[in-house]
Amino acid sequence: MFRISGGEVYDPLHGINGEKRDIYVRDGKIVAPEDVDQKHLEVIDASGLVVMAGGVDIHSHIAGSKVNIGRKIRPEDHRRDPVPRSQVTRSGVGYTVGTTFVNAYRYARLGYTTIMEAAVPPLKARHTHEELMDTPLIDKGCLILMGNNNFILRHIGSGDYDKIRNFVSWLLHACKGYGIKAVNPGGIENWKWGKNVAGLDDLVMGYGVTPRQIITTLIRVNEELGLPHPLHLHCNNLGLPGNYQTTLETMKVAGQSRLHLTHLQFHSYGGESMRNLSSQAPVLAEYINEHENLSIDVGQIIFGEVTTMTADGPWQYTLYQLSHNKWANSDVEYETGAGIVPFLFKRDNPIHATQWAIGLELFLLIQDPWRVILTTDHPNAGPFFFYPQIIKLLMDKKYRDEMLASVHERASCTLLSQIDREYSLYEIAIITRAGPARRLGLRHKGHLGVGADADIAIYPKEVDAEWMFSNPRYVFKDGLLVVKDGQIVTDYMGRSLLVETAWEESIAEEIGKEFDRFYSISLENYPVELDYLPRYEVIPCR
Repeated sequence: MFRISGGEVYDPLHGINGEKRDIYVRDGKIVAPEDVDQKHLEVIDASGLVVMAGGVDIHSHIAGSKVNIGRKIRPEDHRRDPVPRSQVTRSGVGYTVGTTFVNAYRYARLGYTTIMEAAVPPLKARHTHEELMDTPLIDKGCLILMGNNNFILRHIGSGDYDKIRNFVSWLLHACKGYGIKAVNPGGIENWKWGKNVAGLDDLVMGYGVTPRQIITTLIRVNEELGLPHPLHLHCNNLGLPGNYQTTLETMKVAGQSRLHLTHLQFHSYGGESMRNLSSQAPVLAEYINEHENLSIDVGQIIFGEVTTMTADGPWQYTLYQLSHNKWANSDVEYETGAGIVPFLFKRDNPIHATQWAIGLELFLLIQDPWRVILTTDHPNAGPFFFYPQIIKLLMDKKYRDEMLASVHERASCTLLSQIDREYSLYEIAIITRAGPARRLGLRHKGHLGVGADADIAIYPKEVDAEWMFSNPRYVFKDGLLVVKDGQIVTDYMGRSLLVETAWEESIAEEIGKEFDRFYSISLENYPVELDYLPRYEVIPCR
C-alpha cells in the first residue's frame, strides 16, 4: 500500500494532461484516497517526474515456434548483446531475437507491462504458452492465426457459417487465445503449392474461396462473438510496390465493422517496382481519418539489423531472393506457415529510407492518436527497444529533419519534411498506453483511474525524449516495484490474458473427424491445458 506523490500525471483516458496528482495503490490496484490507511502509507516522491500507466504493446513477436526458429538460425545474433545474470535476473542472449527472460527484462526497463504475441499457429499454441510462462514481469496474450485454416476455408466454401463461428470459438478456447489473427488470407494456403494471391478476389487453390470472403467472414465472427479486440489483419501483398490499393480495398471491405490493420507501413507503397517504390501513406491516412471503425499499428522501420519473421511465407521467400540472406520456411500442417529471413535496413538505401519515412508519415498524418499505435512489428522492422528513438522522432521536428537529411535523398520525396506536427507527452501516452489498451479491450490497463491494474511507469522529465523513455526511474507491475533506476529488482510472474466464448457441442464431432483425417496428433492432445497458464485472467467479451 503506497502513494505516488507529486508526479506530473498523463492519463489520457481520464483527460489528465500533465497535472500534479497523487496515485494510491493497494493490493495491486489503483484505488481512491479514502480506500487506504493514510497513517501506514509508504510514500514515493515523484516530484519532477512524469507518471504514466505501464506501456501496452499490441503487436510483437516474442514467443512461439516462429520466434524459436529465428533464434536457431541466428547464432551471430546471440553474441551481439548477451545479458548476464544478476542476483534477481537470469542470463540470456539475443539482440533482435531475445530469449524469453531477455525480452521481458528489456520491455520492463522501458516501462512496458503488457505485450500481445501477435501470431500463434493453433498447433503450436502449447509451445507458445510454455515460452510465455518463461517470460516474467509482463502480462501477455496470444492472437491465434486463422486466415488460412483448412476447416475455416472449407466451410466458407460450403457456406456453413454456423460451423465456422463455432469452430473459431472452440479454437480460441483450445489455444487459450485472446483474439483472431489473419495473415495474407488465402496466400499462405496457396504458398503450400508455391503460389500466392495478388488481390482480394483471387481464388485459394483447392477451396474456391477468396481473400475477400475470408476477411469478411472473420470480421463477422469476431463481432458476433463480441471479442474485445477487432480482427487483427496482416493484409495481402505485404512489402510489394503498389500494395496500397489492396490495403485501401481491404479497409473498404470492413464497412462499419471494427478492423485493426497491423504494421501498416509495409502496406502503404505506391510504384510499379522496387526501383520506383513510393509513399501512399497520405491516401491511406485520409481514409483512416474518415473511418472511426479502423485502427492501425505502424511497424516503424529502424535502421540496422532485424530478423524478419512472419506467417507470410511467400513474402519471406521474395525477401530471401531480394537479400540473398539465409532463409527458413515452416509449414504448420493444415493451419498456416512461416518464414524467417535476417535483414539489414540501411540509411543509404533508397527503398529503406522511403519505408522509414512512410512509417513516420502515418504517425503524423493520422489525426486521431487513439487509432494509431506505436510498434516496430518486433523484430521485423526493428527491435522494440528502439521505441524511445521513435518517440523522439515524433516529438521533435528538428531531430526528425536532421534524421531525414542523413538518409537517402529518396525519402525526401515523401511529405515528411513538410509536416510540422510534434507529438505531446499526452499523445505519446495515448499511442503507447491508453490507445492500445482500448483497442485490445483491456479496460483495466493503459490508465491510472480507480480500479486499474497498478502497472505504472515513472520517468525523469528530460528534454531528450529518447533518453527519458529509455530510463524510467521506477516501474511497478501490479503494484510491485520491478524496475528501479534501470535495474530489475524483483522477479515476478505476470498474468496470461485470454477470452472464453460459447460454442455448440455438436461441433466437437466434426472437429474430431478433421483431426482423424488430416492431423499428425490426436484431438485429445491438441487443446492447451490451464496448467500452462499458472496465472491467467479471462477478459470479458463485449
